[in-house]
Formats: sequence, C-alpha cells, structure tokens
Amino acid sequence: MPIPAPILDVRTEIPRIRHQLIFETFASLAVGAAFVLVNDHDPKPLYYQLAAENAGEFSWDYLEEGPQVWRVQMGRLAAA
Repeated sequence: MPIPAPILDVRTEIPRIRHQLIFETFASLAVGAAFVLVNDHDPKPLYYQLAAENAGEFSWDYLEEGPQVWRVQMGRLAAA
C-alpha cells in the first residue's frame, strides 16, 4: 500500500509567506516524492512560476478545484 503524500495546508498562513513555504517544501522533495498543497484559491500563478524556474522538474495534478478549497499534488520528477 503506497504511503499518502504529506499535506501542506497554507490556508491559515499569511499570504506573503505562502509561496516561500511551498517552494521550501518542493525543494526538500526527493526525486519521485510528492506533497499535496491545500489552498483557498487556484494556485495557477505558482504553477507558472514553477514552470519558469523548474521546467521539467515537477508534476502538477489538481485533486480538487474549488470553489472553496483547491488541492494540488505537486511532485519532483527530476533534480534541479
């Protein structure tokens, strides 16, 4: 049975530190590992930032798409 991905729920964090927490969590992932981001809005701008800075290194799969809660499984496909 696979181990569920850890959850990073940033809904209670102040907005200015959310991206820092998300990027730190992503940076700590081993290749093949993932976590689930839980947010109160669509984190699409984060996707574009990751695509620009980490192209080909991550996976992004929506598990839930609002309107109140968004859950995205983010994984590391390759090392930086």
